[in-house]
Amino acid sequence: MPELTRVSFVSLGCAKNVVDSEKMLGQLAEAGCAITADEDDAEVTVINTCGFLEASRTEADEVIREAVARKRNGGLKRVVVAGCLVQRDKEAILERIPGIDALVGVNNRDDIVRAVLGTNGVPSPLPLPLIGRGVQKHASPRTTDVYLSEYHPFIQLDTARLRITPRHYAYLRISEGCDQKCTFCTIPSIRGKMHCKPPQVVLAEARELVADGAVEISLIGQDTTSYGLGEDRFESGLAGLLRELNKVDGVGWIRLMYVYPSVLSDEMIDAIAESDRVCKYIDLPLQHINDRVLKAMHRRVTRRETEDLLKRIRSRIPGVSIRTTLIAGFPGETDEEFDELLEFVQSFGFDALGVFPYSLEPDTPAGRMRDQVADRVKQERVDALMRAQQEVAFARAEQQIGKQFLVLIDEPGKKGGLAVGRHEGQAPSVDSVTYVKSRDVKPGEFVTVRCVKRSDYDLVARPTQVALPVVGR
Repeated sequence: MPELTRVSFVSLGCAKNVVDSEKMLGQLAEAGCAITADEDDAEVTVINTCGFLEASRTEADEVIREAVARKRNGGLKRVVVAGCLVQRDKEAILERIPGIDALVGVNNRDDIVRAVLGTNGVPSPLPLPLIGRGVQKHASPRTTDVYLSEYHPFIQLDTARLRITPRHYAYLRISEGCDQKCTFCTIPSIRGKMHCKPPQVVLAEARELVADGAVEISLIGQDTTSYGLGEDRFESGLAGLLRELNKVDGVGWIRLMYVYPSVLSDEMIDAIAESDRVCKYIDLPLQHINDRVLKAMHRRVTRRETEDLLKRIRSRIPGVSIRTTLIAGFPGETDEEFDELLEFVQSFGFDALGVFPYSLEPDTPAGRMRDQVADRVKQERVDALMRAQQEVAFARAEQQIGKQFLVLIDEPGKKGGLAVGRHEGQAPSVDSVTYVKSRDVKPGEFVTVRCVKRSDYDLVARPTQVALPVVGR
């Protein structure tokens, strides 16, 4: 038997990138590659990058440079870079980071095996220099294999994944790309127009994930609320999909992420309220509340419409948790407009909130706007919003003391006896957690607990009843 190619894998970015990484890992495993978590043992490393914001691109470049340095020192034979950064920057990556052996764009995910094994690639015309002490010295010219298509007219299937999330929860992508065209966002230029998986495909993937041990499934896409409303038109839309997923045997929680405010309808809200396995949780990125800023962002919604939507969500879904994200320092944002946003955060009381400083993307309409806000001011505004949300979050956590609720265990109790879990208002990776005082619970179990105190943003609880993985409530 020939020795297997040993491959390490680095996955950067959001949950949508996680799905891409898991699919590529599945393809590599099926091709006979040996997947290793030990970078020192790997012959090939794959880096699946994020290119959405400047900070994410900086992180990706650092990881790529480290891998190329390991190759020069004899620790690796091959470096493969994939994902959004490749789709965004294309072969310009090779000019700033020489030494990459293959590039794989987001539309060429199925070429990952050829990229790793170095077979049948399209050669890059650029010779790759070796970097000396401040001097570029060309050894014999070598090429980079390039797998890069501009556009996919259909969505790629995400079956047969080798999952990197814990076994009991998984992400299920229902759509790819976006048609909203927010002025600050690069996603349409990277991921293309919106395309949706047919309902029967989504249901089949959900059943596959449940068979693989998942009891919580988070639905993801750039804009989940537009599911079935664009070129790929499905009569039942998101509301119908939620109701069908609610019938899947073996799933305990279905969580909806990346909800677009101008598209969220009463029918969708009612589907969340009426489906017992769908978490009473909505991830609703609002970005701002001032009308002028919202218009400049091309968010297709006003403050009045936003407040009406939030009121309807809370009235129609009892006990709902609402998470949002905001952008501070959008071009032209005045002190008065920021103060309006700050007051809104203080008064509404979001269950969870994230804030990003505006990232200038040169190829977007917002990147060409005048009156760009200074980095120092952007950071000051981020800090002010987070201080305001901290007061809100601490107060809401205090209100949970004495209440009984269900949690899903993520990590077992260790030496201190505190297991890590989440109630349905806490999404994996992005929200606070609930610590459970028990050594007897296991990951993937649903446990009924009573909250005894808070620890900053997190909750601390004691079990009142331990349950096996269940469906519904």
